[in-house]
Amino acid sequence: MKALRNALFACLLALGVTQAHAEDGVTDSSITLGMSSPFTGPNGVYGMQMREAITAYFDQLNKNGGINGRKIELITIDDGYETDRTLANTKTLIQDKRVFALMGYYGSTPTTEAMNKVFGPAKVPLIGTISGAGTLREPTSANPNTRYMFNIRASYADEAEAIVEQILSLGLKNIAVFYQNDGFGKSGLEGVTNALKRANLAPVAVGTVERNSLDVTKATEAISKSNPQAVVMVTLYKPTTAFVKAMKQFGQFPMFLTLSPVGGEVLAQELGNEARGIGISQVVPYPWNDTIGVVRDYQKLLGKQKDKFSYYGLEGFITARLVAEGIRRVGKDVTREKLVTALEGLQNFDLGGFKVSYGPNNRLGSRFVELTVVGSGGKVIK
Repeated sequence: MKALRNALFACLLALGVTQAHAEDGVTDSSITLGMSSPFTGPNGVYGMQMREAITAYFDQLNKNGGINGRKIELITIDDGYETDRTLANTKTLIQDKRVFALMGYYGSTPTTEAMNKVFGPAKVPLIGTISGAGTLREPTSANPNTRYMFNIRASYADEAEAIVEQILSLGLKNIAVFYQNDGFGKSGLEGVTNALKRANLAPVAVGTVERNSLDVTKATEAISKSNPQAVVMVTLYKPTTAFVKAMKQFGQFPMFLTLSPVGGEVLAQELGNEARGIGISQVVPYPWNDTIGVVRDYQKLLGKQKDKFSYYGLEGFITARLVAEGIRRVGKDVTREKLVTALEGLQNFDLGGFKVSYGPNNRLGSRFVELTVVGSGGKVIK
């Protein structure tokens, strides 16, 4: 009897030690992830499109048994595209909700601040954010916090390079920049300026708008005075809409081009017929092209509801697939450090026509960029 009691005590002690050292967000039956993005306000549509695809994929995954016997749970919190709320949400997710990892964030300044002040120091990985900012792509040797930041999309420098090359190929040289006054806009402005500098050019005019503001009057006045042949807009769909309309009221009809965060389908819906001809760089494949494997899988997930297909949705789907692959490679003994190592081992990993690469000192993910244009009827076309 004494031997039996000792054996039971040893088992209980071992169980207690195992539980005491268990990673946050991980149980025998589940893994909990966290997401902070805008789900309300002028940019809420971006977060909702991502979340819809992510949750649909995890629901499908869970119905098929999850990953290595564990189901994936996702906690989402609205940050309204505000930096302070993103920081607070990240602390809540890590300290209170005790999530295993983070995914699907939104915005350059919010994510950079969260990386350097919260999830980086806490050593909690974040996979996928809607940002091409250089601050999130520094080598881990330069900023230890980037070790926990796994980017998926191409950088703003990559997008700016593609846009400027397209403009210059048409023989246009008088190029202005309209940008958002935050990490996103400044990073895009830098990308455009550097791309122009390589061609011995500089922006003929620059105008700015504050985050979550539609006051484009000063920017329109400054840029219209230069009579630009083209304007690169590093802004989201609401200020972009206001600026394009204001420029036309000033009698200015340059070539308008913008970067992927604008959300081409949303911009076209907002601007109506006035969106026609606007060029948009994209960092994931065309969501309506079912000849590409990852797109075909995304469409199948949404049940061929073409009105729900979107670039943000596809990026959310790719993010969810990558998170799942990383966790799957970790195996049964799931820890954050093992997830980091597993993701670092992905070299030129093909998700089905969209490849990502990481390494111990590399967090770039992808450099895929292609240009699209808004055609008749507001349809984004390649």
